[in-house]
Amino acid sequence: MKMDHQDREMLRHESGVFTGSLQRRSFLQYAGAGMAGIALVAVGCKKSNDMLATDTADTGVSLGSDDTGILNYAYALEQLEAAFYDAVIKNPYASISAVELSLLTDVRDHELAHRDFFKAALGTSAIGTLEFDFSSIKFNERTSVLATAKAFEDLGVSAYNGAGRLIKSSDYLTIAGKIVSVEARHAALIRNLIQSGSFANSEVVDMNGLDKARKPAEVLAIAQTYIKTPINASSLPV
Repeated sequence: MKMDHQDREMLRHESGVFTGSLQRRSFLQYAGAGMAGIALVAVGCKKSNDMLATDTADTGVSLGSDDTGILNYAYALEQLEAAFYDAVIKNPYASISAVELSLLTDVRDHELAHRDFFKAALGTSAIGTLEFDFSSIKFNERTSVLATAKAFEDLGVSAYNGAGRLIKSSDYLTIAGKIVSVEARHAALIRNLIQSGSFANSEVVDMNGLDKARKPAEVLAIAQTYIKTPINASSLPV
């Protein structure tokens, strides 16, 4: 499906923000020169009795509690999306057009930037690199790839929407708002690639014009289909 000029320019603008001349590491500066520092200091100053992200045989990877846990929750989802899109670009589906390859590359680079941001912000409290199982995805087929991308993007938007009320730090909430707006642009793009005009249909936007929101437990239950690493979210705020 061909994208019109306005659609391409919108994605190009987002790509300019997160990639291109800025490169992924510059997202930290774009998001706010002091934001990464604030996050690192805040996490570093946690009391020793706070639960940090640890990997145990009995409980899996603990995301942690309070804002640290929410950031690790977001980090886990960004790892999932980044790994998926990276695989898509490294193994493009059959007969992919130059336009679609370019657009999906932009989305991949955004997700890598989001992933790298959370890793840097969390510092030593960050969970490790997760393992994923994409065996159910047919990367050589456009239909399978775009359907999975749609599911991931819709899930990601609902995850940020649901986690916003749990975030205590206004700085973290600001960053989450900036990231979810980009994720929503991704979701709209993928939906339009699948079916023109479906970017904001009733599957995701309700009668009040609001997007869906899911609690972390709901999101992780869905995402766990693709995440091999056991995740323990029991300490997250509810």
